[in-house]
Amino acid sequence: MPVQYGSQVEDHYRAAAGARAGVEGRIVFGNRFHVECHDKHGKLKWADDFENLVVNEGLDHALEQHLKGSGYTAAWYVGLTDGTPTVAAGDTMGSHAGWTEVEDYDEAVRQTLTLGAVSSQSVDNSGSPAAFTIDSDDTTIGGAFIATDDTKGGSGGTLYGGGVFTAGDKTLDDDDTLSVTVTCTASAS
Repeated sequence: MPVQYGSQVEDHYRAAAGARAGVEGRIVFGNRFHVECHDKHGKLKWADDFENLVVNEGLDHALEQHLKGSGYTAAWYVGLTDGTPTVAAGDTMGSHAGWTEVEDYDEAVRQTLTLGAVSSQSVDNSGSPAAFTIDSDDTTIGGAFIATDDTKGGSGGTLYGGGVFTAGDKTLDDDDTLSVTVTCTASAS
């Protein structure tokens, strides 16, 4: 004879199954770039804000390092992309057909992403923006990216993601300075 449960127990199991069916545990990673360009006299030439696509390699890196906990490194760097970049989910530092890195700046390496304190699922480098001093006239910049390797023009390390200026490509001159602020967020949705 099959075991019969009282209606209270059956109701509990039905409610629990329904609750599980409606809950999806998602973590959404996002980044927003704020870039300002000042001329050699310190005058603001333009500013742009844009979103960052966290690429598959960056998502895998987050899972591997933070949830699995193997070999974590906190070193991240900001780089610049050429004009009209196309950042794709499958991009890596070794293979990104839609863009190339811009190396026309005085600094010897990509600039360190120095993040402040985490609060309310957000962290940024507003206390220490990444700064680039352009070293030639007519340098075209189309966006920026984040990677784990500081080698200017290098193909090593992990690409976290990249983004494209919302207002289109920008042409910079010798001694213009780019200031890049990155805000990284995570949310459950």
